[in-house]
Amino acid sequence: MSGHAPFRFQARIRMIDTDSSGRIHHTAMLRYFEEAEMEFLRTLGINRPHRGTYNLPRVHIECDFLHVVKLDDMIDIEVSVTKIGRSSLRFEFQSFSSAQLVAKGAVVAVCADSSTLRPIPIPDDLRARLSAVLTEPKGTGSAIGE
Repeated sequence: MSGHAPFRFQARIRMIDTDSSGRIHHTAMLRYFEEAEMEFLRTLGINRPHRGTYNLPRVHIECDFLHVVKLDDMIDIEVSVTKIGRSSLRFEFQSFSSAQLVAKGAVVAVCADSSTLRPIPIPDDLRARLSAVLTEPKGTGSAIGE
């Protein structure tokens, strides 16, 4: 695996993404992860894979909040590909605010045939683009007890 630097995406926490306490709503970080992932894939020349013969549905999602994230905070999200299997791949995310790790998470997606919705091997062109940026896992296990 290479020491490829993770892709970085920056976003500001919007009002619509907060709860009544002014903190980010727990589901909103997943949307920011997805937005960062889509921009990352664009840099690899992978545009909207769900419009072709295959798509990448999520089969596992995790997110740990390590510090409070509030309205108007700027976050930098690092995206890495940490595992590529026969038909699945794992993205890992680390969100920073003012250089402090505030959240981390992961998504496992499965390459699925668009017609049958059944898993298929990752196409060679997609595998080659993702393999070029494959990195070591950062460990996104639960923050509890770390």
